[in-house]
Amino acid sequence: MLFEAFSAVLSGALSGFVLGLIGGGGSVLATPLLLYFVGVASPHVALGTGALAVSLNAFANLVGHARKGHVLWRCAIVFSIFGMVGAFLGSTLGKLIDGDALLFLFGLAMVAVGASMLRPRKLMADERPAITRRSCYRAAAMAVLTGAASGFFGIGGGFLIVPALILATGMATINAVGTSLMAVGVFGLTTAANYAVSGLIDWGVAAEFLAGGLGGGLVGLSLASRLSTNKNALNRVFAAVVFVVAAYVIYRAGGALFAS
Repeated sequence: MLFEAFSAVLSGALSGFVLGLIGGGGSVLATPLLLYFVGVASPHVALGTGALAVSLNAFANLVGHARKGHVLWRCAIVFSIFGMVGAFLGSTLGKLIDGDALLFLFGLAMVAVGASMLRPRKLMADERPAITRRSCYRAAAMAVLTGAASGFFGIGGGFLIVPALILATGMATINAVGTSLMAVGVFGLTTAANYAVSGLIDWGVAAEFLAGGLGGGLVGLSLASRLSTNKNALNRVFAAVVFVVAAYVIYRAGGALFAS
């Protein structure tokens, strides 16, 4: 029991640290860490528990971005409301799929996350078109799709939400990052609530994971300012880690799936 608590706090700290350091991607490590390090037995419980912790971490990070004026609230609210529908549908479908099959697909999604992290990202505010009500509504259509993916895989989905917001509205990347955190929080909370109804959340582990995540996030944010000129290099390192973990998830889940 003591080791489980320690490993949950440590796993949360690692996930939060990555999120604070490079502005995303940490949530995708939650499920593998909960399954293979903490020792959560069920893939569905790991997904539900991870979704809850990711959601609360996202809301905590949202506060910091909001204080700096990075959040465009109108688009954030529209994107979150429409994406919530997608997250509910995606998480409902995820609960119906065999755990090993879901993990195998999750491993493939991790590969996509790693690939997205290899793209250089500029966080400086460029000259962008004005954000209009029409562009926010355009983002709503994308919100349903990204919310469905987030709910299905039990991840924050920031790597999908950020480019979707930029494509739909033309907002600067730093605003998309800040705005996306509200959607990440809402999507994760919707997914967690759906899993909780089915008893698929380990509340104790979620609390321990969250406690570690908040501490790790503060350390990551502090270090991020010192390493801001090396963000793309950090993204590449993280992508390599994600690829390795994805290969392990695919190997474990694929072995169990095709052996049955």
